[in-house]
Amino acid sequence: MVDALFANASMAVDASYVPVAGLPATVRVVQKRPDIVTEFGAARLWSESTIFDLRVSEVAAPAQGDLITIGAASFVIQGEPKLDRERLIWTLDTRPA
Repeated sequence: MVDALFANASMAVDASYVPVAGLPATVRVVQKRPDIVTEFGAARLWSESTIFDLRVSEVAAPAQGDLITIGAASFVIQGEPKLDRERLIWTLDTRPA
């Protein structure tokens, strides 16, 4: 099922995964761009975010500082990558490079 999701052209795209140390690799990612609302006292701050899902079978250990590039856009992994319950998919929080 996971492979079918990542093979679906309307759900996933080809990307380049560039680790801080090591060689780049071509991977498939599912890109999500949820809006995030952060409460700060009485204020509510709205911000855009970019999150990627990536198969563990393609990248065993993503790390903070690694890059994901799609076309001309590059994103830096920030924070700790998170695994899903089945330990098949990484969820990566990123910011523009």
